[in-house]
Amino acid sequence: MHTPSGISLPVVPAALATVLPSRYDREREPAPGAGIRIKSDTLPGLESVSPADEGSVWLHDALLGPHSADIVRYLSLARSTGGPVLDLGSGAGRLAVPFARHGFAVEAVDRDASALERLEGWARRIGPQVAGLVVTHRADLTELRLEGSYRLAILAGAMVTAVPPAHRPELLREVASHLETGGALALDYTAHQLPGLIAEPRRTWAFQVPRFDGIDEWVVARQVFDLPSMSERITYYTARTGKISTERVVLTTDKWIVDPERLAAELHSAGLHIEGRRRHRIDDRTESVLLVCRTDD
Repeated sequence: MHTPSGISLPVVPAALATVLPSRYDREREPAPGAGIRIKSDTLPGLESVSPADEGSVWLHDALLGPHSADIVRYLSLARSTGGPVLDLGSGAGRLAVPFARHGFAVEAVDRDASALERLEGWARRIGPQVAGLVVTHRADLTELRLEGSYRLAILAGAMVTAVPPAHRPELLREVASHLETGGALALDYTAHQLPGLIAEPRRTWAFQVPRFDGIDEWVVARQVFDLPSMSERITYYTARTGKISTERVVLTTDKWIVDPERLAAELHSAGLHIEGRRRHRIDDRTESVLLVCRTDD
């Protein structure tokens, strides 16, 4: 969402001035196509990494928080398919723990050990009934080898865009081969219109992270698209100011731009057909797409 005409841009701390584009000037409106956004109401891509440390948890949750409505959609799907559920790229349990709270057995897969520890701790705090329904599996999605069978597999939070295209067909085949008859794979991703990427290959957000611990945190997020490689890189420059000092942190995440036709062909090759497609418009050039795919039995 671009900054509407007449709305002042936020005052970002001087600690982040060096990473702001020169056109970021509070006294005048950004030039057309500048791509400056003032709040995190769309997810730039931090879903492909876990918090780097405890200090980064606030930023991570602030970016993922506006997208928690997908929990309702995925839970609704699980009620129609039943469990067990396979949560691929689970992170700290944003979806896995709510699934378990609703009585579904869940296998949560993530490459980050600390994220899985947070997931397990969260489940234990809720109680033994929830903790007993969650199994964690540490693995990179590019090397995934499954042993169980599932009624529903999910690649939520645009996790499919964190999988290199060369490895995606193998991942889809592996998942499809472990779905029970009538099982489903659900995934979502951000779809970009090619003219929009050509017109604006670099985009910048600036926003304040909501914190309740006395720390003032601001972020400049810079997104760069590379069309020849169909990839994007998002770098988060963070300034956290406490009573005594300011801490500067840089986090980077890499993703791949999804070609919808290529993805559909890969799903078909894996033995899956697209049963449903849901689109949600983000802006005039970008939309979020949710696919529900069924086995070809």
